[in-house]
Amino acid sequence: MASAALNAELTCSICLNIYTNPVTLPCGHNFCSSCLTRFWEDDDRECFCPECRHKFWTLPELKKNLRLRNIAENFLSSHQNGEDVGIPCTYCIDSPVPAAKTCLCCEASLCENHLKVHIKSAEHVLVEPNIDYGQNKCSIHHKPLEYYCSDDATLICVYCVAADHRSHLVKLRDEASEKEQLRYFLKKLTSKKEETEIKIRSLHEYRRGIHEKTRGVAKEVTAMIMDIREQLEALEKRVHTEISRQEEQVSLRVSDLIRQLEIKKEDLSREMGHIEELCNMMDPVINRAGFFDTEKHSEEDISIDNIARVAGDLDLRLISVTLNERFSHIVTDLKRRSTLLEATELFLDEETVSVDVELSADKKTATWLEKSRKRPSHPRRFVDYPQVLSTMSFSSGRYYWRVDATRVGNFIIGVSYENIDREGSTSYLGHSRKCWGLSRWENQYSVRHDAKGVQLPYVPSNAGIEMFLDYDAGRISFYELCTPIRHLYTYVTSFTEPLYVIFNLGRESCLRIKS
Repeated sequence: MASAALNAELTCSICLNIYTNPVTLPCGHNFCSSCLTRFWEDDDRECFCPECRHKFWTLPELKKNLRLRNIAENFLSSHQNGEDVGIPCTYCIDSPVPAAKTCLCCEASLCENHLKVHIKSAEHVLVEPNIDYGQNKCSIHHKPLEYYCSDDATLICVYCVAADHRSHLVKLRDEASEKEQLRYFLKKLTSKKEETEIKIRSLHEYRRGIHEKTRGVAKEVTAMIMDIREQLEALEKRVHTEISRQEEQVSLRVSDLIRQLEIKKEDLSREMGHIEELCNMMDPVINRAGFFDTEKHSEEDISIDNIARVAGDLDLRLISVTLNERFSHIVTDLKRRSTLLEATELFLDEETVSVDVELSADKKTATWLEKSRKRPSHPRRFVDYPQVLSTMSFSSGRYYWRVDATRVGNFIIGVSYENIDREGSTSYLGHSRKCWGLSRWENQYSVRHDAKGVQLPYVPSNAGIEMFLDYDAGRISFYELCTPIRHLYTYVTSFTEPLYVIFNLGRESCLRIKS
């Protein structure tokens, strides 16, 4: 635990690794020199401490912290070489020292030096170094296993002697022969082997279950697509029938008009022949009343420009409406059968937003502010970091949200419990056990939880981010909405409290929730 505490003290809050060439700010906080330089992207702009948010009106002098650098290097070196030590002394935190004995009462391993000052009372039982303290304590009475039962070939405590092993052959653990102790360890190993076999069988059963589930889902998807294909084929046949009906209707109309014009053409030819005969006569007696009168024909006049209006055309609007209605029905049925999720409506909480973040009027956009604005104090408001929570929490079910981000600026998005700290280093998204986040920092993705970061092997694009929460399954997944969509990371855990969506905005960043 001491080593873990020292590790936390030697961790840079920007890169989440042991300090490299640490520098100290006037406010007293330390960071890696390169991390701080990248954090302050532009020297002409206002600078502030990433830890306490203290603002510097001019670029502060970065003082090298040589003592902290030496401590960090020694700590890193000792832990890199610690694999050869075996079981280390619990109290030697500067560098790992092999343990000589393990005290079952203190649940600690001690080197030769610490063993000299250790308590010599009877209850402090010393055994060979063993990191697994549970193996040397009774699982029922939580007392040291000081006795050996020959009848059951097992180690027991003083309370077990007086209870279940009263009539058995019992001796002190140190008096038991090597063969007896080997028999005990053989029994323990046999038990562990059986437990391992049970786990293996469980994993085989789980794999078979996954295989059956996969087959079932694939069968369901195949049936769904076949049904969609059948509906589309039926729709295609229906639309083709409608197109053929309209074509036939227009064709009949055109044929009727052609017949009318053919009759008109025959009348014109007959009149023209009659006039030609009159022209050939020497002294014709012209009966003008018999000439062709174009006004006596009552059929609709047809010109080249109005053929479509007179003859009619395909009703494309009716075809379009038919297609849209059927497509809408197919999509609705698909959503019902595949239980597709709709994006959950989400708003940002004005009571939690820090003074360095501006919310839009619709409470869906959060923008980083270069100059802080005054806001009334509130116990739920973030103090040290530009962060904001959602107004709604989620304690069961499945949900997803899509977030648009500007190309510039760093950010972290994720989920957290409502009781996340509002100030201090543990209030930073990803720096406690109460929150889970995805970070886009310096053109690189990483995930952050419990002050531990894992870099992801993906180069960010300008696409948005989708968060998918399956609360009951204990999963929060992040996807990049590029083409094709890319899965970035999935946390698997057990949620114990309602979850809120949380944003952390870096310099010049802007995040918007898509409806």
